[in-house]
Amino acid sequence: MEDALKNEYFDAVVIGAGHAGCEAALACARLGLKTAIFTISLDCVANMPCNPSIGGTAKGHLVREIDALGGEMGKAADRTMIQSRMLNRGKGPAVHSLRAQIDRSAYHELMKNTIEKQDGLYLKQAEITQILFENGAVTGVKTLLGTQYDCRAVIIASGTYLGGVIHVGAVSYPSGPDSIKPAQALTKCLTDAGIEMRRFKTGTPARVHKRSIDFDKLEEQAGDEEITPFSFSTRGGLKNEVKCYVAYTNEETHRIIKDNIHLSPIYSGRINAIGPRYCPSIEDKIMRFSDKPRHQLFIEPMGLGTQEYYLQGMSSSLPEFVQLEFLHSIKGLERVEIMRNAYAIEYDCCDPTQLRATLEFKKISGLYGAGQFNGTSGYEEAAAQGLVAGVNAALKIKGEAPLILDRASSYIGTLIDDLVTKGCEDPYRMLTSRSEYRLLLRQDNADIRLVPEGHRIGLVSDEAYEHLLRKNELIAREIERVKHVNLAPGEEINALLESLGTDPLNNGIKLSQLIKRPGVTYDMLAPFDKKRPELDKEVTEQVELQIKYDGYIKIQLEQVEAMRKLESKALPTDIDYASVGSLRLEAIEKLNKIKPLSVGQASRISGVNPADVGVLLVWLEQQGREKAKK
Repeated sequence: MEDALKNEYFDAVVIGAGHAGCEAALACARLGLKTAIFTISLDCVANMPCNPSIGGTAKGHLVREIDALGGEMGKAADRTMIQSRMLNRGKGPAVHSLRAQIDRSAYHELMKNTIEKQDGLYLKQAEITQILFENGAVTGVKTLLGTQYDCRAVIIASGTYLGGVIHVGAVSYPSGPDSIKPAQALTKCLTDAGIEMRRFKTGTPARVHKRSIDFDKLEEQAGDEEITPFSFSTRGGLKNEVKCYVAYTNEETHRIIKDNIHLSPIYSGRINAIGPRYCPSIEDKIMRFSDKPRHQLFIEPMGLGTQEYYLQGMSSSLPEFVQLEFLHSIKGLERVEIMRNAYAIEYDCCDPTQLRATLEFKKISGLYGAGQFNGTSGYEEAAAQGLVAGVNAALKIKGEAPLILDRASSYIGTLIDDLVTKGCEDPYRMLTSRSEYRLLLRQDNADIRLVPEGHRIGLVSDEAYEHLLRKNELIAREIERVKHVNLAPGEEINALLESLGTDPLNNGIKLSQLIKRPGVTYDMLAPFDKKRPELDKEVTEQVELQIKYDGYIKIQLEQVEAMRKLESKALPTDIDYASVGSLRLEAIEKLNKIKPLSVGQASRISGVNPADVGVLLVWLEQQGREKAKK
């Protein structure tokens, strides 16, 4: 049996069973590959070592896109959510973002069970210490116990386990998140293979006991009455189970932290790794933004079956006694009991500019990276990359065209393009401001944008695809009808319009023109639209948005067309840019490092300016003429 196990073959091996690893492994198996997913502990599958929440600004977009492509995160989030809120409702639809508080244990159990029941997928507890290569391609992996598994593709989704070191005050020790054993040996194997590695850090706040919180002193934060699901397949049944709360730091909190800042391993120089810009520790916030009199923190439950509460916004690496002292200075937390102390964690990750847009390493065939290993932060960013890496590993092995999402197709495409083209100097977090096409890439239309692609690659069912086709037909039909409906002036409609701060009607007007007015909605006009059909909310929402923002959408579509023209101008991957005359030295260096696939990608590389892009266009034209002569 032992000899047979050493020679067991898998088409694909996934290293790590966090959010990236789970999506990668499920995608591979569902696309027909015999797949193994390895984790240091089966108790940490789909673990949430930071806040047990999914979604948030721009992150909610990612989750809905994952779902539209056939991924699992949105479905699991809907089934384990305990409170849901739509963020940024007071702003435009481009930045509306769904966020749900999740039952941490339930999510882990559900995702682990999903993996265990998936045909063709094998979940194994073992540390992978070596990836085997031959002639620049992956051939297998070895575990700490020396067992070898041959395979054709490996996806590294190591999270913060790779070379993990936890810091609390003056104490440091090798560890993954939640004091689970780290992965110590794999980094050397990767550097020996020529992969450039770097050191990042992140942190997490303390968990405290519910009985020690004075909720009467806190601001209550309730969930939405009408809940929007993450998954397009979820049909009702969602309800809020808990309340969340808001508290604030104060002058005393800030004084305690400043008086003890020399004990922070970040400020004492014991941590040299680069931390997240958009999720700093509380000591970082107070030192960098000393003019702010207070900082907000959110007090959120970890699940229905536990008394643990999470203090979002209070990550720290200060000693435990300092953590307790500054928490006791906050209104509502004067008697708080720490159950798990806050900590910082350093870990190894790669420079993502070594990857193709498929997330395969340029120099090693069959080796893929996903999640925090690629320099990102966040469960949602990780899951998105895991899905893309898993899909592309499967498509490559099957000899099919890869899945490459461009910036105009999705936030996932934007995320991956940013990583492989621009790289990241600190842990990358998705923001709506990162997308130049965000009015097109709303979370409400993720299914319209991506379900056809998910169906093409084989992860979205025929039934779900046909549902989308019917939805699109209903949207188009209703938009056309609304364009031809005339509304006459009248006392009731004018009273409504004046109450909304818009001009009353003096003459007849098309219903579509009225919907375009600020503050006026499709549903408000229902009493005056006598032939309005009965339609689901998912249809009427799209009718309103597509009519209301029609002019802006047309402008963005023109921008997309211009971008895709540059994307269509392919660049050879074996070119030495030093041989292209008139390019600046910085551009040559950056272009040779990234090896862009197109002029469009080249134009987004930091250090490549418009003049360099012009040179590339002229060079391509010359190459085309020379080929034509031959």
